[in-house]
Amino acid sequence: MELIIATTNQGKLKEIREILKGLGIKVKSLADFPGCPDVIEDGETFRENALKKAREVAAHTGRLTLADDSGLMVDALDGAPGVYSARFAGKNADDIKNNKKLLKMLKDTPDKERGAKFVCVLALVSPDGVEKVLKGVVKGRIAHGMRGARGFGYDPLFYYAPVRMTFAEMGPEEKNKVSHRARALAKLKEYLAV
Repeated sequence: MELIIATTNQGKLKEIREILKGLGIKVKSLADFPGCPDVIEDGETFRENALKKAREVAAHTGRLTLADDSGLMVDALDGAPGVYSARFAGKNADDIKNNKKLLKMLKDTPDKERGAKFVCVLALVSPDGVEKVLKGVVKGRIAHGMRGARGFGYDPLFYYAPVRMTFAEMGPEEKNKVSHRARALAKLKEYLAV
C-alpha cells in the first residue's frame, strides 16, 4: 500500500513514518509530488482543514492520501491558538516566535489555569472519494518557559504530567506513545488493518 502524507512539515512526516513503521505501507510526502497545489488552510476547524488538504492532494495525485491538521488549544485563551497554531505569531511565524507569543500572553496566568490540549485530526481520502476522519487528543499544561531540545512546534512548552516533562524533553519513542498524533495514528492503524 502507498500512502501520501499531505504535508511539507518534516517534524510531522518523521513522526507519522515512525508510528506507521512495520505496517508495510510505503509512505510518500508532498516532496515526492512537486507539482502538487499548495492547499490554503482556511477552515474553521482542524477537521475542515485536514479534509480539504486530503481531498485536494488525493485528487491531484490519484493516490490514497492522509492529511493531518493539528494544534494547541489553551484553556486560558479560549482554545487559541487552535487552527492558527502554526501562524499564531503572524504570517511568517516560526516555532520560536509562536512559543514566545504564547508565553507572553500567559505570563500572569497561574499554574492551575494553564491547562491545554494538543489535538490532531487525520483525514484519510481515497481518489474514489472514500473518507475517514480520526482524532487524537492529549491533555497537559503550558510550562512557564521552554524546556527541552527535541520535537517541534509547541513541544518545549507542553508539559505532560504523567512523565513530568515537556514533549521536547521526551525522546521520540516516548512521545510517540502518548502524543495526540500517536493517538490518532493508532486509530488509523486499526482502521487500515480491517
